Amino acid sequence: MSVTELSAGFSDKVLAAQSTFRAVMEAMARPGSVQRVTAEVGVVPGLMPSAAAIALTLFDHDTPIWLNAQLAASGVAAWLKFHTGAPVTTKSAEASFALVTDGASLPALEDFALGSSEYPDRSTTVILQVQSLGEGRAYELQGPGIEGAVRLNATIAPADLFERLGLNAKLFPRGIDFVLVHEDAMVAIPRTTRLVGV
Repeated sequence: MSVTELSAGFSDKVLAAQSTFRAVMEAMARPGSVQRVTAEVGVVPGLMPSAAAIALTLFDHDTPIWLNAQLAASGVAAWLKFHTGAPVTTKSAEASFALVTDGASLPALEDFALGSSEYPDRSTTVILQVQSLGEGRAYELQGPGIEGAVRLNATIAPADLFERLGLNAKLFPRGIDFVLVHEDAMVAIPRTTRLVGV
């Protein structure tokens, strides 16, 4: 794919990156809350606007990226390389970030980087596209940044994602952080967040 065939990145790189970064930080500070990405970004086949905006904001030449098979077979790797300089790896355990368009293709969480006791932040953050962040199964979440409990209605694959994330309680402070995205919306599920009911 040539440079001229690549879709655009942000229409206003600085302001868009700043607003998206604020949205990501707010999502991480308030797990389970739905945050909106307002930045305009070029259409990237396979990527929802919020996923593309997060990639443009957080990825760089020091953050290896893992893509699920559907994305790896598309032009997304070339788009990411051109706009962010981020290298793509086929080894999920080496990835700083993972972009997953289909929950059915999500590897076992143990296959990602889980951090170490000395450097728990050296783990993979998974950006997972989901069917809905407003309708579907009800999830009740607790943890730091949540007053009492928060209810999240979402349609997520894999359906047992939160059960899988029980891994984090055993590994803490190591673990996996998730950002669920749908169209222009995102919800962060950091490693400290727990499913407490449905």
